[in-house]
Amino acid sequence: ALLSRISGLSPAIARNVVAYREENGAFRNRRQLLKVPKLGPRTYEQCAGFLRIRGGDTPLDSTAVHPESYGTAKALLDRMGFTMEDLGGKKLEGITKKAGNLKVLAKELGAGEETVRDILQELEKPGRDPRSELAGPVLRGDVMELSDLKEGMELEGTVRNITDFGAFVDIGVHQDGLVHISQMSGSRFVRHPLEVVKVGQIVKVRVLSVDEARGRISLTMKL
Repeated sequence: ALLSRISGLSPAIARNVVAYREENGAFRNRRQLLKVPKLGPRTYEQCAGFLRIRGGDTPLDSTAVHPESYGTAKALLDRMGFTMEDLGGKKLEGITKKAGNLKVLAKELGAGEETVRDILQELEKPGRDPRSELAGPVLRGDVMELSDLKEGMELEGTVRNITDFGAFVDIGVHQDGLVHISQMSGSRFVRHPLEVVKVGQIVKVRVLSVDEARGRISLTMKL
């Protein structure tokens, strides 16, 4: 039941994850998730950052650092004189202050400044909850299920996950909707979603389309 609340995981895929674990034992790394029936690359991209592997092949799998940022995380550790063993042993206290100028560091690593900041915070305190303490969104009482959504509806939701191509927003219907990067601003070009939103942020969105059969919701922030 809890797995089905993760971005990208339908109840059917959540059951498949549990079945795979029961048949093959504990997951050793996040990449193993791709062996789960019906859990393809796109679903993996949505859910991987939320699924932690404790005591697995790499300490990064037990953090909220998304696999697509592992290269940046490893390069950052190397540059600052730390190792994966230090991460596993929780010896990175104060790494954020030690990093110095994040703008310069991000440029050296070839990554976004916000991405580097998030990685540092997670390496320093693995398992932290990055969601802010903002008041919750005002959810509509007449929208409880996917079938209640109609094209053109304006809603409030909470950003639950961010990828290179957009942000997934919880609007209270058990399935997060996607705001594609092209739908994040009507006034400027957005190179990365982190320029506009962050995890835990409350945003106003409008429903573009709903695919009930595939459990997909398309949203826009261009109101």
